[in-house]
Amino acid sequence: MGESSDSVSIDIDMVPFGGKEFLVKTSRGSLSVFVCGDQEKPALITYPDVALNYMSCFQGLFVCPDAASLLLHNFCIYHIDAPGHELGANVISSDVPLLSVDDLADQVAEVLDFFGLKRVLCLGVTAGAYILTLFAMKYKERVLGLILVSPVCKSPTWAEWLYNKVLMNLLYFYGMCGILKECLLQRYFSKELRSSVHGTESEIIQACLKLLDERQSLNVMRFLEAINKRHDLTDDLKKLHCKTLIFVGESSPFRTESVHMSAKIGRKNCTLVEVKACGSLVTEEHPLAMLVPIEFFLMGFGFHRQPHFATSSSNGSNPSSPSSHSCIAPELLSPEGLGIKLKPIKTRADIEI
Repeated sequence: MGESSDSVSIDIDMVPFGGKEFLVKTSRGSLSVFVCGDQEKPALITYPDVALNYMSCFQGLFVCPDAASLLLHNFCIYHIDAPGHELGANVISSDVPLLSVDDLADQVAEVLDFFGLKRVLCLGVTAGAYILTLFAMKYKERVLGLILVSPVCKSPTWAEWLYNKVLMNLLYFYGMCGILKECLLQRYFSKELRSSVHGTESEIIQACLKLLDERQSLNVMRFLEAINKRHDLTDDLKKLHCKTLIFVGESSPFRTESVHMSAKIGRKNCTLVEVKACGSLVTEEHPLAMLVPIEFFLMGFGFHRQPHFATSSSNGSNPSSPSSHSCIAPELLSPEGLGIKLKPIKTRADIEI
């Protein structure tokens, strides 16, 4: 992204979210922030995974009518993209220093300063979840709560470090080539979803591949390099005092680390939700499975679903209602309700509050 002397806003009519894009200049370079909703409302910030932007990472979740009644009804959404990952981004000059994960977390703080935000709720996926967790550790007073999807918290293993090095070489020499896109699909989605690529290509896979084609490979390489040099957050996780909700797909390559992270944060402040037959990108592969846990999580902060939608979702008339896909244990309503597994089943369970 080219530098600008001042932060500017750009209307984006073609984007299904609706809203406005801001190019926010920080001390470590410019960032694209797409803002949806009334800026007088409390803030929810998002940060996507490697090679994704807010559209390819969160569209599946936010286009659900039930999500709109819950999230857009209560929050103004600030979608922060990693540097150079926004739509139409230019290649970041090789003269621009590489950013560390600490630099990326500090950029988030500067984005909050730009918009005048004091405390925010955070939603991040894998690499983005790591950045927002680090942000929450460095700026404890600015984080209301964390919703993390297939997060990582340890330094990369030798196997992951070497694998990421191979991906970076592919990005540098061949760009967003076929084998690289296949590796990224394995990172994001379950085998069940990816197997349809060889038959009838799913809409989710099609959309993801199209958006990956639009990424600047060298910009993706820079973000991946920062994540590949991340440091271990394990020892500091118990210092996180904000409530945390962790989702992880049963087939995610980061499942073990997400479970580890939940255990280290502790039962008092963290709830773990596992989603059956799902990869890392739960927001796209099974977004409906997230809605009920998020709703209960937000109740703890005094946020509630828009009444009109709450009625239609609870009476079973809506086939896309999360309750028709999932069975949620009542213990999830309790602050001590942890280790809950969310697994889509055919039967339905209603919870009376």
